[in-house]
Amino acid sequence: MQITYKEPNPQKTIDDFTGGTIVEPFNWRAYNNSQTREKIMFLSLLDDLCNLVDEDKFYVCGRKSKSLSTQIFSICLKAYLNTSSRRLISELELCRRKGFLGTVPHFNSILNYLNNRNVKRILNYLIQLSALPLAQLEDKFAIDSTGFSERKYMEKWSDIRQKYYLHRQYRKAHCIYGTYSNVVASAIITEGTANDSPKFKQLLENASDNFNIKEITADLAYSSRNNLKYADQLGITPYIPFKKNAKGNSRGARVWNKMYKYFKENKKEFMKHYHMRSNSESGFFMIKQRFGDYVNTKNDLSQTNEILAKILCHNICVLVQEIFLSNLEIDFLLCADKC
Repeated sequence: MQITYKEPNPQKTIDDFTGGTIVEPFNWRAYNNSQTREKIMFLSLLDDLCNLVDEDKFYVCGRKSKSLSTQIFSICLKAYLNTSSRRLISELELCRRKGFLGTVPHFNSILNYLNNRNVKRILNYLIQLSALPLAQLEDKFAIDSTGFSERKYMEKWSDIRQKYYLHRQYRKAHCIYGTYSNVVASAIITEGTANDSPKFKQLLENASDNFNIKEITADLAYSSRNNLKYADQLGITPYIPFKKNAKGNSRGARVWNKMYKYFKENKKEFMKHYHMRSNSESGFFMIKQRFGDYVNTKNDLSQTNEILAKILCHNICVLVQEIFLSNLEIDFLLCADKC
């Protein structure tokens, strides 16, 4: 009788149960430290950013107002605390005693600061600058937009997205997010009736100046040959789904035909990349949940600056969190040379 020898079953490893990928548990201790120390570090990082504002570049003849760094600091602290300008004064006085401010402005002056075009330019610059320390971690981005109501008790943007006749009562924020940390690399504020697709190129251009972007995701509103072609020209792979009536004809945009075939023939793999777009939804939720989904000011410029201040505060909070979770090192002075 012939006896066949069978090798014993090899001992199973953890890779056999995890598919070869071990997911590290979330570091709750680091996260807890980031939340308990957030306000202290927020003030410090905000002060560092404000100190990089070039006062001479934005000098305006006439009656001398508070420094632009004081204006930006006051506006952002108001957005961070989500409080009235009157109640903000006590907080500003504490900041003055800590050396963050030279003087404390009048509470009416803080509202006047929001109606300043120079403040808008500075806030846009600081949003891009505050995202730069995360350039070492971010290479996949997502673009989306959301609305901020002009009054407190209006319907949420998610409830009226398809009610286009109501969009005029909202301000729309178009943002490009890093999908790792949900940091905003660039933002554009428009009226609520503005279309999303035309903002794709500008947002992607602003972000690509500071980040090495490999992938960009966006929803159907951004699906066009021009947008895909522009991303491809920058060396970025666009994962934007196609509408039901879309055809694969390139019409001068070869990337359109290439991505169309990939979408049709490898939809499961395509959607794995496209799923990163949900991080933009998470980013908007973080901003609205923390700093409010409505604006308190009345005119367009003030509302724009108020929303930009919310976004800048969000970016600083993200930096604080990543300092603990990712051991992020921040040097705004070095980043300013690149921005």
